[in-house]
Amino acid sequence: MDLAIFLQPAALLALAGLVALELVLAVDNLIFITIVTNRLPPERQPLARRLGLLGAVVTRILLLISAAWLITLTAPWFTVLGQEISGRDLVLIGGGLFLIWKATTEIHDRVMPEDAEEAAAIAAAGGSKYPAFWAVIGQITVLDIVFSLDSVITAIGLTDHLAIMIAAVLLSVAIMILAAEPLARFVNGNPNIVMLALAFLVMIGMTLCAEGLDVHVPKGLVYGAMAFSVIVEGLNMAARRAKRG
Repeated sequence: MDLAIFLQPAALLALAGLVALELVLAVDNLIFITIVTNRLPPERQPLARRLGLLGAVVTRILLLISAAWLITLTAPWFTVLGQEISGRDLVLIGGGLFLIWKATTEIHDRVMPEDAEEAAAIAAAGGSKYPAFWAVIGQITVLDIVFSLDSVITAIGLTDHLAIMIAAVLLSVAIMILAAEPLARFVNGNPNIVMLALAFLVMIGMTLCAEGLDVHVPKGLVYGAMAFSVIVEGLNMAARRAKRG
């Protein structure tokens, strides 16, 4: 691996673009990790978040190393109703449906708390009100694979240098690790943000399904809507604080 590539301006520009791409996808991944790990006992949540982030970096690097195999996933495998479906499409559709299901069940638990309390009571009768630790890690791993596949295939289209791609992954995950605990504290301290984040996950899941069906959804439009929603909620929070003050 030729590290001298990092001295070239074009390579540095490619690295900056890839880091930006990875961070956009990392926000989705980190929101999901935060919400899912909040169901674990408080003392185990930081470990679960770290394992989830470790899984993200390992998955991305393994996929980068197997770039030649990844290209074969973009070739059509079969056709349904005139729509060509590739391996990448199947992963995106499956991951999108999983994300929609998970976010919807989380929303249901918050809108219908009596159902969640009943489920917790039933679980407590069996010895624990918390989900199994490795079941949560498994859910995070599924989404790690989906987000990793999408980001790596995009990265391959931006640069041919494996060193730049791996450096972008490592830099973005390092930023995610630094942001994980502050984000978790912010989400836990602001229940309204949790519902907003879950709505984002539903939208992201629908976007993944659309991409899997070759319907391109401009990511700038999606993230612009998310940013606008965050700004509006931030103004609402400021207004509530002003009334209390």
